[in-house]
Amino acid sequence: MDLNEIDLNLLVVFDQLIHEKRVSAVAVKLGLTQPAVSNALSRLRKMLGDDLFLRTSRGMEPTPYASRLAEPIAYALGTIRDTLNLRSDFNPATSTRKFTLAVTDIGEIYLLPRLMTELARIAPGVTISTVRGTTANLRDEIEAGHVDLAIGLLPQLKSGYFQRRLFRQRYVCMFRKGHALDKGKITAAEFAEAQHVVVVAEGTGHAKVDESIQRKKITRNIVLTVPHFVAVGHILSTTDMVATVPERYASACIEPFGLRYVPHPLPLPEIGINLFWHAKFHKEPDNQWLRSLISDTFAD
Repeated sequence: MDLNEIDLNLLVVFDQLIHEKRVSAVAVKLGLTQPAVSNALSRLRKMLGDDLFLRTSRGMEPTPYASRLAEPIAYALGTIRDTLNLRSDFNPATSTRKFTLAVTDIGEIYLLPRLMTELARIAPGVTISTVRGTTANLRDEIEAGHVDLAIGLLPQLKSGYFQRRLFRQRYVCMFRKGHALDKGKITAAEFAEAQHVVVVAEGTGHAKVDESIQRKKITRNIVLTVPHFVAVGHILSTTDMVATVPERYASACIEPFGLRYVPHPLPLPEIGINLFWHAKFHKEPDNQWLRSLISDTFAD
């Protein structure tokens, strides 16, 4: 097929249908009528000799052929977009850009206070929203531009993604001031005998640390499990429980909740925390600016 036979606008419609899955949603996104989107799809089907999208209860699902075309077309459109926007500048002092970050609750607790302080100083009109970094469709959300950056241990973000190391997480044992273990150093036996609150955080680096404890044949006295870290500070401050937590999270909790932490008695792995972004937005000025700000603020 010759390039002079292809209308670039048809590929834009194709790319949006891959992500939105509904003709009506694509029409709104591109500022077109639904008949115009349907006509574009009809032209693409005729040109490529494939149905491309089939109506299902979940919306317009791509055929195997369309699925194979999706990433190359998205990459090509992103390259064209980047090339045409090379002269565009991002001025943080005057921008009202809204960024969306995919982070864990630990990321919100540790990263957001400092990040928002920096934004207030140099980019007062910029706003941030967050989504969970463990969401099942995170790859699609970043590729579609609905999420700008992701932070964490995210092995699912490989092909088509850039990443930059921010820091490594060391794990510690945390408890309230005056706890029987508040003595600077504890043994593995003392750790096992204590009452534990455990955060069940599948798909995160913390889950890997819990797996490491289990492999060491340490049987903890677990009296409470919770799905996130938000309540851990409150829980530890009023009980005799202990928790295995990242040191950076612990450092943010000790003053507000009257807590202490000590080096972990078990040789646990350190977890690398990275910043991720899609190749489509690698040269986007506002994405570049936020990446640099986060890296300059938090990277070791």
